[in-house]
Amino acid sequence: MSTEPLELLRTVYGYDSFRGDQEAVIQHALDGGDALVLMPTGAGKSLCYQLPAMLRTGVGVVVSPLIALMHDQVGALRQLGVRAAYLNSTLQPAEAAETERQVANGQLDLLYVAPERALVPRFLDLLDRSQLALVAIDEAHCVSQWGHDFRPDYLQLAALRDRYPQVPHLALTATADVRTRGEIVERLHLRNARSFVGDFDRPNIRYTVVPKNGPRQQLLAFLQERHPGDSGIVYCLSRRNTEQVAEFLQSEGFNAAAYHAGLEADLRRATQDRFLNEEAMVVVATIAF
Repeated sequence: MSTEPLELLRTVYGYDSFRGDQEAVIQHALDGGDALVLMPTGAGKSLCYQLPAMLRTGVGVVVSPLIALMHDQVGALRQLGVRAAYLNSTLQPAEAAETERQVANGQLDLLYVAPERALVPRFLDLLDRSQLALVAIDEAHCVSQWGHDFRPDYLQLAALRDRYPQVPHLALTATADVRTRGEIVERLHLRNARSFVGDFDRPNIRYTVVPKNGPRQQLLAFLQERHPGDSGIVYCLSRRNTEQVAEFLQSEGFNAAAYHAGLEADLRRATQDRFLNEEAMVVVATIAF
C-alpha cells in the first residue's frame, strides 16, 4: 500500500485531488496531532480519518452512534479493498469474536464501534492488546449537553484519550457552534487540538418550514406532487410514529418501511439495503437511521 495520502486517494478511492481541508487534516493526523474537524455532510469527513488510519501502523478505531452508517461505510470500504469491520449489537457472538480476533492479529485497518461498546472492559482489553493507529469520534456534537443530539455515552469517551495518549484523536461533526466546539475539545480531552472548519454553505439543500395542519395529507401531497418516484427519508420523533406513518404510506401505494432501534437487526439491515438498492423507496425513521 502507498505511503503517500494523495497516491492512496487515487489508487483506493479513485479521486485525483483532495477537497477543502481534507489533506491538511490527514497530514496533521499523520504527524500525531489531535484535531476538531467541522465539515458539512457530504464534504468527505470520513476520508480525514480513513486515510491516516490506513497509512499509520495499527487499527483506526472509529466511534459512531449510527449503526446504519457503520454498516454502510464498512460495506463501501470493503468494496474498495480496505480491511474494515464493525462491532455493534447487530453481530452474532461468533461474528463479534471473529472481528475481535482480526483486531488483535493486526488484520484490520478500520474498526467502527458504537459509543456504548467503546468503553466496556472487554473492548478496552482488546485495544490494550492491539496496536492503535488513531481514534476518531464521529458525530462529536453528541458530547454537548446543550445539543438536541446529546448522548450520555459520549461523555465517557474522554477515557479513550487518557488511556491511549500515544495516538492522534480526531473529533468530527457537521454541526457545532463556537460554544459547542469548545465543549467538544474539553469533554473529549483533546490535546492542543487544531480546528479545521469548512464552508457550510450547501446550495443544493433547501430548508422549508411549514405550519403543521393535517400532517399526513401534507406529507402525502409533498411526496406525490413534489417528489413522485423519488427515494427519501421521513423522520419521526418516536418509534411508534415511524410504524404508523410507514403503514399509512404503504396504504397509499408507496414503497415504504419503518426503521428504528427497536426493530430486529436483520430487519433494519434489510431495510437499509432496500433503501440503497431500490428505486422510489421511502424510509420512515427515527434518528437511528
